[in-house]
Amino acid sequence: MSNSNTTAPFRADHVGSLLRTAPLKEARIKREKGEIDAAALKAVEDQEIKKIIRKQEEVGLKLATDGEFRRSWWQFDFFKQLDGAELVKTAHGIKFAGVETRPEDIAVTGKLGYSGKPMIDHFEFLKANCSAGITPKMTIPSPTVLQYRVGPKPVQDGIYKSTEELLHDLGLAYRKAIKAFGDAGCRYLQLDDTSYAHLCDKERRAMLQGRGEDPVRLANAWADMINSALKDKPADMVTAMHLCRGNFRSTFVSSGGYEPVADVLFNRIGIDGYFLEYDSDRAGGFEPLRFVPKGNKRVVLGLITSKTGTLESKDLLKKRIEEATKFVPLEQLCLSPQCGFASTEEGNVLAEDEQWAKLRLCVEVAQEVWG
Repeated sequence: MSNSNTTAPFRADHVGSLLRTAPLKEARIKREKGEIDAAALKAVEDQEIKKIIRKQEEVGLKLATDGEFRRSWWQFDFFKQLDGAELVKTAHGIKFAGVETRPEDIAVTGKLGYSGKPMIDHFEFLKANCSAGITPKMTIPSPTVLQYRVGPKPVQDGIYKSTEELLHDLGLAYRKAIKAFGDAGCRYLQLDDTSYAHLCDKERRAMLQGRGEDPVRLANAWADMINSALKDKPADMVTAMHLCRGNFRSTFVSSGGYEPVADVLFNRIGIDGYFLEYDSDRAGGFEPLRFVPKGNKRVVLGLITSKTGTLESKDLLKKRIEEATKFVPLEQLCLSPQCGFASTEEGNVLAEDEQWAKLRLCVEVAQEVWG
């Protein structure tokens, strides 16, 4: 990768999801009520995605996503299309700080595989509607998230003999998926990952130990699975990981700095860029960045919060970027919001104009810092 701003991750970048627009929300409600058919919903999605692609270009970004506008969940909409995985109703949703999601989760009901080419059409539409010079960026959940969600249950159910066997199949399924995105022309792919961030939280680590899993062993096994998944990617595809501590209606799940996973994350996983949340004290300090190897890997500092509409001070952002350079060179750093603006269709508690102001701020600060 080059050190210029013509290669992803870009000096000003963003995680992926965007607040759903009013026409899209209205169309979803009508679809649920049976007032419109799937084709009519898709037509609205197409129209609204074209608008937000233009908007990302207008604020000065070098990339565009589809805002995850065709999804309800950032992770489950992809997982449920894998062979052997199913979205199921549960007694309770995922517990965030003070709120709970809809009562749905993913279950492994058979051997995991990839055959239906999930979301390839999402990417193809995005690519077809990006202007020249704008890189279409695709976001999919990291395979670690599926294993973290299901835990040892597929082994207990007799579907798999061991977690290692499940991780092997999951890695191969993702290898096919990533190759399919590559074949479709994707050259900027991001894995959204809450699992490694959860390993930084004492309560989450205790939960994993309570169900018979070793967090250190898992961190290394996940790294092997991700590396397996990347084996057939095009040589010029840039891959990134976004580490997230949970994002639902502006709340969170876990806390803790990156120290417990930093070495594995930066040195064992063959990823080009890391989107790291640094918008609050829950993320800890920049010290774990000392593990980032010198060279082409990039760290995208998530210093701008997507959880509130309050605009950050440029001076403070520049000061924090300077602090990070004590541990990693400036040419290996980039800037972004700390997470997406709508990890689920409900979205965070800020207005659309506040979202765009945050992305514009990101572009302006990046121009002033890196030129």
